[in-house]
Amino acid sequence: MSIRHYYADTAGSAPALPTLHMALDADVCVVGGGFAGLNTALGLAERGHRDVVLLEAEQPAFGASGRNGGFVFGGFSRGEAALLRDLGRERARALYAGTVEAVELIRRRIAQYGIACDDTQAGILWANWFDDRDLLRQRQALLADVFAQDWHWVERDELRQRILTPRYHDALFEPRAFHFHPLKYAHGLVQAASRQGVSLFGDSPAVSLQRREGGWRVTTPSGRVDAREVVLACGGYLARLHRRVDAGVLPIATYVMVTEPLGTRMDTALRTRAAIYDTRFAFDYYRPLPDSRLLWGGRISVLDRSPRSVERLLYGDMLKVFPQLEGVRIDHAWSGLMSYARHEMPQIGQVEPGLWVAQAFGGHGVAPTTFAGEVIASAIAQGDRRWREFAPYGLVSAMKPAGFLGAQVSYWWAEAKDAWKARMERREGV
Repeated sequence: MSIRHYYADTAGSAPALPTLHMALDADVCVVGGGFAGLNTALGLAERGHRDVVLLEAEQPAFGASGRNGGFVFGGFSRGEAALLRDLGRERARALYAGTVEAVELIRRRIAQYGIACDDTQAGILWANWFDDRDLLRQRQALLADVFAQDWHWVERDELRQRILTPRYHDALFEPRAFHFHPLKYAHGLVQAASRQGVSLFGDSPAVSLQRREGGWRVTTPSGRVDAREVVLACGGYLARLHRRVDAGVLPIATYVMVTEPLGTRMDTALRTRAAIYDTRFAFDYYRPLPDSRLLWGGRISVLDRSPRSVERLLYGDMLKVFPQLEGVRIDHAWSGLMSYARHEMPQIGQVEPGLWVAQAFGGHGVAPTTFAGEVIASAIAQGDRRWREFAPYGLVSAMKPAGFLGAQVSYWWAEAKDAWKARMERREGV
């Protein structure tokens, strides 16, 4: 099924992957051609472990990996303070450091494999929607003291010279972060893995998973793979291969749109090349694209809406921040499914002997999927036991179907609290 969006329309020709029409034996079979699966396969190949088959139901990065906002920075969907409470200082710091190292690995792979993915090395701004400096000061101190991360303070006047809106009050700037074209990057990972001997197949959905002597059998409509190890990396597009794996996540939609080329009109809104997101739970995220368009994303919903509905919702959000962009045409709008777990952390590890999972990246997945690929690849190829650090965040039931209602109500409640806080600030300022 073809989903048209800005990235698909600008990524150029995708690597041509064959459909699996045979029986294969492999050491490892990866199910899912998003970032988690591609990074696992490439991570194995880079460790000299090249008897690897990857199966993708559509084409690589069909789902969230090829449609996301393109932000590349450290951390998880679960915030740093919660991570610290969960794990303690040393374990929390080690897991967070894995995502920071993943950012650098992405940067190295772009250079090493010559991946042309419009990477914009301009950092990311966390802009304060509220007139509450303590919110930023506390996070800045926590990042520095516990996680050894130096996010720079940006005063209000300086921020408003970069982002031409009175909506924000101040910001933190992550200088080592960047943003890129995720689908071009995924195509580069496909080519890198293929050159190193990984066998990749598109339009080859896994329809069954069976344990057999010495490993597992993955069956597709026209073929099968017998493998010692299997990695399930299906994200929000569940393959229905393993009941506990599917039960552990909710597929949740988020929305993105892209404007027409703005040319010099971009300067009326942005005078920075950094990507931006704000401090609300229900935050906006956006970034300038190399062709002078503005990419805008936000909202979380159990509804995978039509492009017209997405445009209507996000256009209103954009004008709340940049009313000067009234009348700008929207050329692309789309939605896509992400996988969320109740504990807001990725589910990474071994489910049964020889069966691995990497899912539930919760809308903060570019660096964590890269980290997941490294953790699982090193576990399979080298016996690395880092995956056990994710044990507190296991396959907890997402309580479907009630979980969908709970997730939507939780989002609406957080959105209402954001609105109430902003309203109280305006009232106090009168």
